[in-house]
Amino acid sequence: MHWLQHHWYRLTPLHLILLPVSLLFRLLVALRRALYRHGVLPGTRLPVPVIVVGNITVGGTGKTPLTLALAQRLAEQGWHPIIISRGYRGDGRQQAVGLHDSAQQVGDEPLLMARRDICPVWVGADRVAVARAALLANPQCDVLLCDDGLQHYRLRRDVEIAVIDGAQGLGNGWMLPAGPLREPAARLDTVDAQVVNGGTAQAGQYAMRLDGTTLYNLLNPEQTATAADFRHLRNHAVAGIGNPQRFFDQLHKLGIVCTAHPFPDHHPYAPGDLAFADCDAILLTEKDAVKCTPFADQRYWVLRVDAQIDPALFEHLLRKITPHGR
Repeated sequence: MHWLQHHWYRLTPLHLILLPVSLLFRLLVALRRALYRHGVLPGTRLPVPVIVVGNITVGGTGKTPLTLALAQRLAEQGWHPIIISRGYRGDGRQQAVGLHDSAQQVGDEPLLMARRDICPVWVGADRVAVARAALLANPQCDVLLCDDGLQHYRLRRDVEIAVIDGAQGLGNGWMLPAGPLREPAARLDTVDAQVVNGGTAQAGQYAMRLDGTTLYNLLNPEQTATAADFRHLRNHAVAGIGNPQRFFDQLHKLGIVCTAHPFPDHHPYAPGDLAFADCDAILLTEKDAVKCTPFADQRYWVLRVDAQIDPALFEHLLRKITPHGR
């Protein structure tokens, strides 16, 4: 479906074919949601509060950095969070994510989250089953964060957070396949919080930005560097995320001049993909780095970024989950 993405932010002649399919998809989505809302399709309630961090568009919007930031804040407040994820492009098995697992086994984003070492991270194709298994294996956990899964209604949730890309917004406003929406824009009116990653948050929304100034060597993470260390090098930057331009813009703001190489989201890298001529340094996102470790050399550097969120978002979140026995 990647070839369709350049049609999602404009209207083209192809939409004469796509729009009828999009309308049918919208009808099916509405029907499915109604069946869950009225109890025709059953949902599962867990014994701990569930926070879903998702979006209504295809692709990345910053869900994983926000999930990590919330997990960190919850841990600092005395909670014992656990994160579950589908493990996109992993092997689909229900499992805890280990620090030395591969992205092919557990998925790139879960591996990134596990290596932050904030809390346990579990993956599995069936979110209800993996949530139950994760809680059984970690009985101390008292709050569950679901990275993605806003449309996975079988898992009942106490808090829904929708992340919006501040630069790309909702594209052309159409649902798949004519546009990037997985649910209608009106779905945002039903969530507990809308978080805008970059750009300007409107009234009733919460602002978020991704900050990072230090790079670490992929083969030797204790070796760090600043932007100044790259200003006279031949740099190549690689990003296979939802909005690669965000990473390239961030490097530019740091003063790093580089040749940009965008790849599709979740791209499975091979050595040949990064065989650049005249290259002193290859700059990566953390999400891409976990897939490049097996063939990396000393030229590979990773920019760590952290989500900076409006403090009011976390206060709102605590009000939603605190009645659950704390």
